[in-house]
Parts: sequence; structure tokens; C-alpha cells
Amino acid sequence: MTYKEAMERCEHQLYNAGIADDRNDAWLLLAHAARIDRTQYYMHMDEQMPEEEITQYRLLCRKRMERIPLQYILGEQEFMGLRFKVNSGVLVPRQDTETLVEEALRHLSPGMRVADLCTGSGCVIISIVRNCTGIEAYGYDISKQALALAKENARENDAAVIFERSNLLENVSGSFDMIVCNPPYIPTGQIPSLEPEVSEFEPREALDGGENGLDFYHRIVRDSGRFLNPGGWLLFEIGHDQAQAVTGIMERAGYLDVRCAKDLAGHDRVVSGHIQ
Repeated sequence: MTYKEAMERCEHQLYNAGIADDRNDAWLLLAHAARIDRTQYYMHMDEQMPEEEITQYRLLCRKRMERIPLQYILGEQEFMGLRFKVNSGVLVPRQDTETLVEEALRHLSPGMRVADLCTGSGCVIISIVRNCTGIEAYGYDISKQALALAKENARENDAAVIFERSNLLENVSGSFDMIVCNPPYIPTGQIPSLEPEVSEFEPREALDGGENGLDFYHRIVRDSGRFLNPGGWLLFEIGHDQAQAVTGIMERAGYLDVRCAKDLAGHDRVVSGHIQ
């Protein structure tokens, strides 16, 4: 079997399995199994693929046919131009979340202290550190598995971040000029209807935001004022239909200049505000 034949076969299998981006996924899996780039593929696509590479490629394609997220299979995902290791213990970093980083950077300057709650892979706080020098950065998560991975990603991306275990703000000490968070915000009842890659494989504790998806916003807003310096900012990623609800939660708690920023697709994505 040639490289071209192997990829065409995988593409066809992924298509039949309902994978939307079957061609791209088939290529990325081939590149991973054979350790080749596009140039090498076109130079050798009509050559016979070694048996060990065929075996590995078939295994990867089978996993994707089972709807295991591509990023978990490959073990990495790009975010804000950086590479992050991912596994089934953390959410896959998504481009939508880059809006949270971009909004945070609008309010940051050297010397500030920043906390990232529900840090997961660490992609948000690490990206902030890489794009704003001279800040003191902390990442918190309840998951030991997530924290281990976040620490590894910080080392790989040369980012000075202190990661500690905490259930939201329960074990946090000190005060900050900014708190950012991409919390679980999917309503419990909607999770089973999500695509299988999400509902069956991404960690439920990182998805489930309670009956109406707002549990974590209420908890964080309730406690955050004790941890923010005067004028400190609180920023949340939100679901596309949660802007009004989260804005109201923050405004009722006394946050000022509360606004919502849209992502590149034009959806409401980040709500921010500051205390006095």
C-alpha cells in the first residue's frame, strides 16, 4: 500500500464514520504516524509505506473513527501560536478561547498579578505570560492531572507560571490585579446532545456548568472581590447565549464597566468588568 492509497483509505473510513473534516484529519494522522511533512509526502506518496507505519496509521484512524478527538490522538493542539500538550484530563484548547487571552492583554501591564481559574492545560495563562512580560502569573485547578500537564506546558513554552491545586478560589491566597476563567458552562441537560468528541471524551467536570450553565459564574463572582486589588479585573469566557445572564451577575455584584467581547465568528464570548 502506498502513502497515497493509505491516506485515501483512511479518509474514506473517516467520512463513513461521520467525521466532518475527514480529509484534514486523515492527513494529520498520516503525518503523525509516518513522521512526514507535506513536502515529504508529495515526494514519496506513490512509494510503498512500511508495514510498521501502516499498522500505526490504521490504529490512529481507528481511534478517530471511534470519535476520539484528533487532539487527544495527536497529543497536542495549537493555541495563540503556541503548541500545547493535551490529554483526556483537560479540555481541548479552542480558538474561541483566544478571545479571553486577547481581552486580558488589553488590561494588563508589567508588575500585575494574574490568576487563571480552571486552568486545565494552562493554555490561557501561559499565552498571557508569553504576550505580556513582567507579570506574576498563577494557574489553579482542582484536577491533579490537569495541573501536571499545565506545568509541563509551561516548561515547554518557557513561561513562568506558578500552578497550584484549588477548587476555584477555596485554596487561593494573596490578591490579584486580574482573575481570568474559562469555567464549565454547558447546561447539564445539553451535554448528551453535543458532538461525541465532546460529550463522550472531554472531561465532564470541565464542561458541566449546572442546570442552567451558570453555577460557576455565581460562585466565582460571589468570592472574587476578596481576591482582587482595587480596580482589579474579572474576565470570563461564556457560552454564546450567556452574555446577558453573566453580565447581570457581575453588575449585581457591583462590578463596573461590564462589557461583552465577541469572538472571530461574531459570537458573544468574553464578559469582563472591574471592581472599584
